[in-house]
Amino acid sequence: MKSFFNRYVEFIRQPDVVRLLFVALLTRMPVGMVGFAMLMFLRETLGNFKLAGSAVGINFVAMAVTAPIVGRLIDRHGARVPLVVTGTVQPLALLGVLLAARHELPFAAVAACAALAGAFASPITTLTRTAWRNRFVCEEDRRTAFSLDAVMIEVNFTLGPAIVAFILAQASATASFAFAIAVVVGAFLVFLAGPTLRYVRRSESAERHMFGPLTEPRLWLVFIASFGLTSCFGLLEVGYPAYATALSMPAVGGILLSINSFGSALGGAIFGGLNLRAPMERQFACVLSLMAIPVFLHTVVTGTLALAVVAFLAGALIAPSIASQSVLISRFAPAQYATEAFTWSSTFIVSGLGAGMALGGYLVETTGLRSAFGAGAVIIATLASAGLAITSGAARRARARA
Repeated sequence: MKSFFNRYVEFIRQPDVVRLLFVALLTRMPVGMVGFAMLMFLRETLGNFKLAGSAVGINFVAMAVTAPIVGRLIDRHGARVPLVVTGTVQPLALLGVLLAARHELPFAAVAACAALAGAFASPITTLTRTAWRNRFVCEEDRRTAFSLDAVMIEVNFTLGPAIVAFILAQASATASFAFAIAVVVGAFLVFLAGPTLRYVRRSESAERHMFGPLTEPRLWLVFIASFGLTSCFGLLEVGYPAYATALSMPAVGGILLSINSFGSALGGAIFGGLNLRAPMERQFACVLSLMAIPVFLHTVVTGTLALAVVAFLAGALIAPSIASQSVLISRFAPAQYATEAFTWSSTFIVSGLGAGMALGGYLVETTGLRSAFGAGAVIIATLASAGLAITSGAARRARARA
């Protein structure tokens, strides 16, 4: 335990680390609030989870499509202008979602505003990960950095839904969504004034390929795994609020999401301080294998307390999986594609979340809640099996060459 804590103490004593952590924590609060607040607001105004989940899914898919374009612009021309543009357009488009739904405009208008908000989503999370990559060269330091990074995101996902749930209980779904939009604006202003942009550098002289980091086959494997993993997260994001709605206690959905995120924060903190000797590829595959168990248990447990326990256990493996994925991307991506590689990662992550939420909304409304949880279990089990097979094959080939 002494070695565990010493590792973190030595890490945070390095120059600028504390400031980077603090800014990252504050400026990514929207990631835990906007999706949930939009989902509950649209469910209330549109009348069902199918349309609400579809609108949120459209938002995520638009974010996924445009993120690599923003990443390429940042790598070539710098981060400040894209940050200012997105920081202006995104909250205005989210306000458009609110007004279109409140004034009972056609769903197409709501979907268009959701798509615009996704297309101009702020690259704050990607820029933070690029800064960690550039700040540290040693892979062990990067693993600690990305583990803490994942922990902070889960703190955001713990506090964000809890705040939204509180506003839902005390005021209304409209108030919770309006507050989330205000947080988006505040996050942009804080990030612009912080130190993170100093660690986002352009690579002007390096030769570039039209397909950028997609020319690296190993990144494709990581991206595909990320899509499947976050599809499962999207199913849970819809499943918990749907369960709470069935109880006529919508705030319970936010509590379950917060418990899931608290488990992830704790798991990430432990993962970042461990001294693990296995290759990062095998660590990633093993984490997915362990996650399949509590995700499957969502389909068989009954009662809110039991569901909270398995939500915590599933969450405990989320941050380690995201940290492992981030370390692999930082290793596999060429320097001239540093930001673009992380935006492609975001593309697969948010499209996975969007696909999972859209699928979850459809399954909840047509075949029931347990089918949504069951789909997540199938996805994770498939990824875990494939990941273990790939890493085992690579290990056998390495031993044969030796």
